[in-house]
Amino acid sequence: MVPLLTLNDGSRIPAIGLGTYPMKEDAPTAVRSALELGYRLVDTAASYGNEEGVGRGIAESGVPREEIVVTTKLRGQDQGYESTLRAFETSRRKLGVEYVDLYLIHWPLPRVDKYVDSWRAMITLREEGVVRSIGVSNFSAAHLDRIIAETDVAPAVNQIELHPYFTQRDLRAADAERTVLTQSWRPLARGAELLTEPVIEQIAGRHDVEVSQVVLRWHVQLGVLPIPKSSSPVRQRSNLDVFGFELSESEMAQITALHRGRQGGDPDVHEEF
Repeated sequence: MVPLLTLNDGSRIPAIGLGTYPMKEDAPTAVRSALELGYRLVDTAASYGNEEGVGRGIAESGVPREEIVVTTKLRGQDQGYESTLRAFETSRRKLGVEYVDLYLIHWPLPRVDKYVDSWRAMITLREEGVVRSIGVSNFSAAHLDRIIAETDVAPAVNQIELHPYFTQRDLRAADAERTVLTQSWRPLARGAELLTEPVIEQIAGRHDVEVSQVVLRWHVQLGVLPIPKSSSPVRQRSNLDVFGFELSESEMAQITALHRGRQGGDPDVHEEF
C-alpha cells in the first residue's frame, strides 16, 4: 500500500508515481500496467507528446478516475495568462478527463518572463474547479518567492531534478520552508551508472532488495516524491515496492555523499518550448 502525502492545499497525493517521459506508442500499455499494479499517480506533460496515450491507458485500466492523481504540465510556448487557459483545455481534451489533479508550469523561462501570468491563470483554473492542485517544475527559490509575493499563493509542488548525484539540499530546504512538496524527476539519474555504484549495491545486498529500490527509498526518506519512469511491468512492480524496508541514517548519508552536480537544464537559463 502506497502512503499518501498531504499537500499545502489539503489534497492528498501518493508518495510515489509513474513518470511517462519519453513514452510515446508504449504509453497506453505502460500506464494501464502501472495502474493495475497499484500506482495511483501518473505524470505527463504537454511537451512529452503523449497525453492522449496516457489518457487512453487511464481509461482502459478500469481503475476509477477519482482514485487516480493525474499530473500534466504547461509547455513554455503556451506561457501567459490567456494562452495558459487555452493550453489547459487542450491538455484536458487530449487526456480525456473532466479535471486534472495537478497542473504544473514546466519551466520558469525567466527570459520570457511570463511565469507569473501563467501562475495567475493556474490559480483561476483551480478556482474554477477544473484543476485540483497547482504547482511548478524546475523553479528555483527565487522563482518561488516571486510568484508567492505577487499572488499570495504558494505552489503545492515543485518538481525538480533530484537523485543521489544531484541531491538538491538547498532547494529541498527552500521548498519545505514554503510548504511546497518536492517531487523528483529522473530519480534514478541519467543512464545506468548510478545503479552500479558499489555503495548502493552493498546497501541493497544488506536489505535484500534491488539497487533501484534503495535509491527510491532514499527519496522517500528525504520526504521527496519520486516519479520513476518504466514501461516494464517487472520494473514498475519493483519501483513501487519501497515501503517495506528502511535505510539507516548511515546508509542515507552514504548515498547522499555521491552528490556530483546537475545533469539536466539549469532553470535560470534553460528554455523549453
